[in-house]
Amino acid sequence: MDWDRTLFHNSLIALYLIAPPTFISLRFLQAPYGKHHRSGWGPTVPPSLAWFLMESPTVWLTLLIYPLGDRSSNPRSLILISIYLFHYIHRTLIYPLHLRNSTAAKRNGFPVSVALMAFGFNLLNAYLQARWVSHYANYEDDGWFWWRFWVGLVIFLDGMLVNVRSDLALVGLKSQGGGYKVPRGGWFELVSCANYFGEVVEWLGWAVMTWSWVGLGFLLYTCANLVPRARANHKWYLEKFGEDYPKGRKAVIPFLY
Repeated sequence: MDWDRTLFHNSLIALYLIAPPTFISLRFLQAPYGKHHRSGWGPTVPPSLAWFLMESPTVWLTLLIYPLGDRSSNPRSLILISIYLFHYIHRTLIYPLHLRNSTAAKRNGFPVSVALMAFGFNLLNAYLQARWVSHYANYEDDGWFWWRFWVGLVIFLDGMLVNVRSDLALVGLKSQGGGYKVPRGGWFELVSCANYFGEVVEWLGWAVMTWSWVGLGFLLYTCANLVPRARANHKWYLEKFGEDYPKGRKAVIPFLY
């Protein structure tokens, strides 16, 4: 239907248009949660609840939209959407449970205004990813699909492993009490924000697997959102811990940035 294609096309354009202002704004103003928590952003909710609610469209909207696609029963499409849901089921249901044990998270609420913005992005992105994989993508006649899929899957799983392990390490440090501490071990020996590095790698893998404008757009927005925050976190660590902070670490990209 023409209206469906128009909606998809305009949504894809919107994904690319919001990336540059997101990157620019986050270079100067950090979202007020976690290390950058501050008052003045309206009412707050517990971080565990905020993460559950704002990430939830990636699960329920995907499950609503995907079955409506003409290619929803195609095995290649099913495999791809399962991998996408694999990440977001963890992010929506499991990660918030870990946050409940964090003393820092309990002390600092998560602004509802920021959660609403994240909720809106996840609505947009979940629609695009699910609609592309289930309806607009034509992987049946793609002779290179499995080559790109296996390469992308290895990248994705490696990134998710880094992301999950790093998130758990940070939550563990916060749960110990006594304020923030220097994260150590694993990829934290190379970058201050190993969790963000892992997530960027994940969606690089997704872009390779899907080989699509929606996958590339998601990767670019992820970088626009996380790279400036990683830079701010790195600066925060240096200011807080001074000479005690490892000078060889980069912000988010090992050896480069």
